[in-house]
Amino acid sequence: MNFKDNYNIAIVGLGNIGSEVYRHLLKNKKVIEKNTNSTYQVKYISARAINKKRGFSIPKKMWVKNPLSLVKKNDVDIIIELIGGPDGVAKKLAFAALKNNKHFITANKALIFKHGNELAKIAENNSVNLLFEASVGGGIPIIKSIKESLVGNKLFHIYGILNGTTNFILTEIERTKKSFKEILLNAQRLGYAETNPKLDLNGDDVKSKISILSALCFKTKIINKSFLTEGIEQIDLEDVEYAHKFKYKIKLLGISEIIDGKIKQRVHPCLISKDSDLAKINGANNAIMIEGNPIGKIVYQGLGAGKGPTTSSVVSDLNAILKGNVSLPFGFNYSDAKEFKMFDFDNHICKFYLRIVVKDKPGVLSKITSILSTYKISIQSILQKPLNNPKYANLVIITHNAKEKDMKLALKKISKEKFISKKITMIRIRNEKKL
Repeated sequence: MNFKDNYNIAIVGLGNIGSEVYRHLLKNKKVIEKNTNSTYQVKYISARAINKKRGFSIPKKMWVKNPLSLVKKNDVDIIIELIGGPDGVAKKLAFAALKNNKHFITANKALIFKHGNELAKIAENNSVNLLFEASVGGGIPIIKSIKESLVGNKLFHIYGILNGTTNFILTEIERTKKSFKEILLNAQRLGYAETNPKLDLNGDDVKSKISILSALCFKTKIINKSFLTEGIEQIDLEDVEYAHKFKYKIKLLGISEIIDGKIKQRVHPCLISKDSDLAKINGANNAIMIEGNPIGKIVYQGLGAGKGPTTSSVVSDLNAILKGNVSLPFGFNYSDAKEFKMFDFDNHICKFYLRIVVKDKPGVLSKITSILSTYKISIQSILQKPLNNPKYANLVIITHNAKEKDMKLALKKISKEKFISKKITMIRIRNEKKL
């Protein structure tokens, strides 16, 4: 694509983020143009609810009913997609835009997670930009940092808190001593959680993000097949309080690392030392840790979502295009992408936290410890506390290091015992050291 000093922009999707991006581009037009030595105009807008009240007016000539028609317009250079979702219009628009030599900016992590490998290849072949800084970490410039600032490093470990909704919920449970359900309802009222928060709570949101970051760090194709993904639905106030007694905090983490030439990638809640750096990340904030050589360990922190942070990242991507830059979507040639085998997570070794609701009667504890021992799992700490119903008790166990496969087998065996009252809560314990 030939670069120039004047660009026409089309924005597709005019919800909270799209509206904020549009306002920002109008309000800060002179500053952006001065900084990039280019001029631009928002030429077209496409959104489902044309008549929705947004606090600003848009000339009728700018509205486009069918967003897919934008890819054929000669007076469109850049398309900003802010409608979301991995398929449907977002997918069709992304593929068509890149095939028709349009620069494409998106905040759509689900789209990049599912189709990023194919889209990157098209963008590279057509020498146009596919930029997605806003898809991970909100306003944290993590993608640009990996592609540019850390390019001279061999990176081998990336992990962190990648979902503001779940971090807010876990923080508020600890702060207010209220139940998971109460905090979730409050998070929805405050706008920190969607009306249907499933993708946040079950770990799928973090799954997309850690896959994108992993591909960037390790110069590999996005892993969008199955890998361990667990959310926080099973965690409640009791777990947060017991974790505190053992000097831990609970955080939902996305983790990816290279182990013996294999990628060990997963999403699940972790108990981490309350003195660690990640334990201090509260509210809707995100924090991303990267380890590599020669950089050592580096941390990025900030709001992971919201119209302000997301707009910041979208405009950052736009600035790169206005400056005449064209970059490889993942910072390396698609043809050079490595393909690592996946680490067999059954061989993962860590300590485990178990909360087991049992009938409070003689012999229960000895039976559970016997089963754990059968699968080579030893106990480091144990705590038993009666529930409001005196017939039942919480049995909380911290194990020594054990293998994932052995723990699965042991829990399957224990769960079949008649004295078990409800599903066992199991959380892995991560050895998280301070920087």
